[in-house]
Amino acid sequence: MGRPLIGVTTSVDTQRAQERAYVNSPYLRAVQGAGGVPVLLPPQLDLEARAALVDRLDGVLLTGGGDVDPARYGQAVHPTADDVSEARDVLELWLTRQAVDRQLPLLAICRGVQVLNVALGGSLCQDIPSVLGSPIVHRQTEPRHEPTHHVKIEPGSRLAVILGALEVDVNSFHHQSIEQLGTGLRTVAVASDGVIEGVELAGSEAFVIGVQWHPEELVQHDPAARHLFATLVDAAGGRRHS
Repeated sequence: MGRPLIGVTTSVDTQRAQERAYVNSPYLRAVQGAGGVPVLLPPQLDLEARAALVDRLDGVLLTGGGDVDPARYGQAVHPTADDVSEARDVLELWLTRQAVDRQLPLLAICRGVQVLNVALGGSLCQDIPSVLGSPIVHRQTEPRHEPTHHVKIEPGSRLAVILGALEVDVNSFHHQSIEQLGTGLRTVAVASDGVIEGVELAGSEAFVIGVQWHPEELVQHDPAARHLFATLVDAAGGRRHS
């Protein structure tokens, strides 16, 4: 039946003379290392192209990037809003709802977990430093592969089983976070300042997990990060073969 196809969303750059779609290569390496085939899903896809692709996908990976337009969860724009893309919001919100409805395995990372939350009716804290005043630096300056703070995992959660731990060290590159949870989501990981770091879809057998950190940058030295991608690809493979 072949290796499972994992749809991987991309960022979009409109600041150059020629618009481009791009994605950081660690996402692609992590998916391939787990046995999946990454299929890039740029914001420039029209509805017909998106629909044709989602019919062929076995799983979805929502990647990191700029901020979701706060109008999509009923808030005015905060002064710190960064790299908002209407085209990317449209694609990813549609794709997320499709994945949940179709029970496609879904892993949402950083911006991705925020997209997952908004797609299910939740809201976001638009700027952790100015709104929450956290002592944790959630937008680290250390290298991307270096963990900088702890996260506690909910005992008995699917995420705890996958990671094999109730506390992990994570890297951190975000200034926004989940505020009000979307319908069906439950918190399964938090930082010491109370910022939500992980969610999963409650009451569903489908693999739907979101993390606020960047496990794709940790797979070279962190077995828990590798297992997170392996579980996504295994779930996608199981769906493909069924």
